[in-house]
Amino acid sequence: MAEHPPPVDDEATVFLSELRGPHWPTRDLDVSRRPYDEIATQIVARPPASPVSAGRGEGAGSSLARSSGRMAVASAVSRVTGFVAKLLLAAVVGTKVVNDSFTVANTLPNIVFELLFGGVLASVVVPLLVRSQDDPDGGRAYTQRLITMGLVLLVVGTAVAVAIAPVFTALYVDKSSPTANPGLTTALAYLLLPQILFYGLFALLSAILNAQNVFGPPAWAPVLNNVVVTGTLVVFAVVPGELTLDPARMSDPKLLVLGLGTTLGIVAQALVLIPALLRTGFRFRWRWGFDPRIKEFGGLAAWILGYVVVSHVGFVITTRVLTGGTSGGVTAYSYASLLFQLPYGILGVSLLTALMPRMSRAAADGDTVSLVGDLSLASRMSTVLFVPISAVLAVVGTPIGIAIFTWGRGTLDDAERLGQTLAVSAVGLLPFALVMLQLRVFYAMKDARTPTLIMVVMTAVKIPLLLLCRGLLDGEHVVYGVMLVNGAGFVVGAVLGQVWLWVRLGHLRSKRSLRVGLITLSVSALGVAAAVLAGYAVPASLGAIPAAWVKLPVQGLLGMAVPFGLLALLKLPEFTPVTRRVAGLRRRFAAR
Repeated sequence: MAEHPPPVDDEATVFLSELRGPHWPTRDLDVSRRPYDEIATQIVARPPASPVSAGRGEGAGSSLARSSGRMAVASAVSRVTGFVAKLLLAAVVGTKVVNDSFTVANTLPNIVFELLFGGVLASVVVPLLVRSQDDPDGGRAYTQRLITMGLVLLVVGTAVAVAIAPVFTALYVDKSSPTANPGLTTALAYLLLPQILFYGLFALLSAILNAQNVFGPPAWAPVLNNVVVTGTLVVFAVVPGELTLDPARMSDPKLLVLGLGTTLGIVAQALVLIPALLRTGFRFRWRWGFDPRIKEFGGLAAWILGYVVVSHVGFVITTRVLTGGTSGGVTAYSYASLLFQLPYGILGVSLLTALMPRMSRAAADGDTVSLVGDLSLASRMSTVLFVPISAVLAVVGTPIGIAIFTWGRGTLDDAERLGQTLAVSAVGLLPFALVMLQLRVFYAMKDARTPTLIMVVMTAVKIPLLLLCRGLLDGEHVVYGVMLVNGAGFVVGAVLGQVWLWVRLGHLRSKRSLRVGLITLSVSALGVAAAVLAGYAVPASLGAIPAAWVKLPVQGLLGMAVPFGLLALLKLPEFTPVTRRVAGLRRRFAAR
């Protein structure tokens, strides 16, 4: 296979055109939410094969490409509106104990959903959902049975989770810390845990719609959730009085607004899909019984559940260490993780996912040479994209925190700590992207066991390091240590995955990847130098907050322009898709 980048469609993402094998969760539970686009690029129907659609960019293929482009836009809007909601949360409740308690409580529904249903839904149910379209009834009976079984499981699981909310608090919050507030966390958990049912309903309906090549409503539904949450926070701000902390009272109007309003956002996100499902002609009726086809995937589902459980253990330790430090640690970690995820969510999903159908086909055909070629290309593309971004984040992390987290109740000290946490997190961006890529390669090879074993090693490395953070660092700096440990875990996972793939596939073209990495690291160092020098030019007399607002655009733009400009001048093949896309956007803008 020639080592040059393949043609890239004008659209941002190409969906997986063939879903033949199982899937496992491709995220660390340290990240609180699974983006919709991460699910949708794995839950798609096989397009009908025809001579017309066999060519690239024609027939069904071009339709999928157009749909993926629109989904990429929806994903970007969802991430931006979600980030705005997070900023508003920091402004109205601050970045200390209230935000910590809310963050922990609001993460619980996601975790319980993953343990209860999420991994099995993606790994077992979705492939069968696609295959059921070949049934005489087009899969109607299987879909009805799926919804019946899912709703029963979700209702029971949600009821049990709400009943044992104090147990979750005891598990995640270090009650020995004087800066934690278990009572407030429990009160919020009672109001937020009902989201489990609607997370599950959203995932089910999204899978059914995606299987019928309906992508728009599921892609835009999270935007509605973000709008509802934003409105909730506005109401929270105008409701008179203060949120009571000691003790937390379930009758507190502010508590009810915050908890019920946030849950209402997830309810709206799920229910808005019902009209879209009805428009497809599907009608639901209760259908009981177990589909025997699910038994085929029992062993795979066990590995999926193992993955989720192991990553969940790491998340529990992470949260307990953070709640044992100074208040605001959970919030700083959560917000830094959100910002840390944005580059991968926008660039990684939209550019790298385009290679996934090719890798799936190569793995299915036993074409190791093509599979290795695409893996090498995707790794090098990740390097040229994320190394410069990591370098810039390390420089502008603190200005980002100060500039955008000092609004409302945010304090300068807390904002500075959050920004420094973001700067520390930058070291893990490329390893994180490589781990996600490697997991997708294992997925293409229908291997559900290896990711679980890799997660076991990552978690085994992280846990003692996390405990060392609590023992060696003071409360203020615990969050920096935790973020470094998180990055170290991704480094371990990336190295282990690379070795495992080398054993499975043989030569991985590592020399070329190393050369590209050294070039990218060199130009990124020049970008860092330029950004740092520009920061020195900003007078300190402006004050911390105005100086941060000046440094953020100046250092950010300069730190990005230098490495990316040099990569474009060097005409590095791995950077060609980026330059091609920029040129395409420029032509579209000029045409208007």
